[in-house]
Order: sequence, then C-alpha cells, then structure tokens
Amino acid sequence: MGLRHRRKEKRTAEEHALWKFERQRRQNLQAEPGQFPVTLVLDHLKPDFNIGKIFRSAHAFGACDVHLIGIEHFDPSPAVGSFKWVPAHFYKSWEECLSTLKADQYSFYALCPTAQQYLAQTTLSRKSAFILGHEEFGIRSEILSDPMVTPLAIEQFGDVDSLNVSVAASISLYEYCKQHSNG
Repeated sequence: MGLRHRRKEKRTAEEHALWKFERQRRQNLQAEPGQFPVTLVLDHLKPDFNIGKIFRSAHAFGACDVHLIGIEHFDPSPAVGSFKWVPAHFYKSWEECLSTLKADQYSFYALCPTAQQYLAQTTLSRKSAFILGHEEFGIRSEILSDPMVTPLAIEQFGDVDSLNVSVAASISLYEYCKQHSNG
C-alpha cells in the first residue's frame, strides 16, 4: 500500500470533503457566469449533498452564479464538476448578499411551501434571484419579512407538503428558462 493511499485513509469523510472543496474552490474562482441573469441564494443549507446538486442544476440551466449565506464549505462531489464552472459567492449575512444583488437590480423570490402565490403563475423578472432555505427549518424569517422578497410556492398535487431543496432549485431554474429562453 502506497503512502498516498494510507494518507487518504487517515482522513475522515468530513476532512476529505473539505480538502475536495478547497481544491475545487481554487478552480471556482476562475468560473465564468452562465448565460442567464438568474441566480440562486442558499440560506444556511446543510453542507452535504444538496448544495452540490444545486450547483449541478445551476450549471445545467445556465445560471449566472450561486450565492451562499452562512455556508463556509460543502462537499462538492454531488456537483459532478459543476462547482468548478458556476461562480460561487460566500456571505456571512443576508444583508451582505442583499446589498450585492440589489446593486445589480435583481428581483428576489423566496421558495416557500406556504406562500400564497405559485411560481408557475408568476411572471419572473429577467434578473431573478431564487432564495432557498435550510432543509429542515426553511428560509429564515428575516428574509421572508423583507419587503423586497416575494414568497413563491411550487404547486404540488400529492400529500407531501414540501420538496427537497435541490429539486425546488431545479424546478425554479426550469420555470425561469421556460419564461426567458428564446428556444
């Protein structure tokens, strides 16, 4: 058994994920924005597989970038390389993120299962920012109560009252592209 293999065995799964994140983050710093002025804002998500899957969807749908609030690192493996290609911006607070996107004239949509307005029935702004919350606790009240944020629900027909956060991200990006792509 080689030294390299033994060194890898000594790392915990979390240490290995952090090592992969740091390696891919260096490449991410060179990432170019996608073709559409749509972005995702991830509010305090768990640093597990959902964030990587969201980057994969952002890459697939040509999202401009992804903004992460209260997330220092995550396992990039589920992104299957997409984290290298979609620009990521990290913030400690909602106010920092809001200030950046507000300066770029984005409209804010919070994906929330209890919202009274549906995503598919909303005419989305050309510059749209979809906010997605923690898998268990949802979007924080300080964001939902912000007058610049429009809460939207994804219409569902089964007995389940919520969707996985990465699935919700994909649906919102699909709806945006449906409204704004020329194809």
